[in-house]
Amino acid sequence: MANKFKLKVSARLMRKKVKKTASTGKKQCRFENNPELAKALDYKNIHLLQGFLTERGKILPARISGNSSYYQRKLSREIKLARIMGMLPYCSVR
Repeated sequence: MANKFKLKVSARLMRKKVKKTASTGKKQCRFENNPELAKALDYKNIHLLQGFLTERGKILPARISGNSSYYQRKLSREIKLARIMGMLPYCSVR
């Protein structure tokens, strides 16, 4: 005879379940919807590129920013070029 156990669900696990089920929908790529912004994607446009960096200086992943794979690759290429030119930092200043 097998004993059946009722598992206790912790509050942390319940919050995790709620996060998974409460999705706000698919994120939209802001460059595909706005061709003028796509043209502005350049290593010299520092204010635009800084919006895709964390406070530590890391490039935001596409799953967070919502960019399509094409524009995410283009964005990371431009950020890396701006870093080489010295316009963007490689890491945060302490």
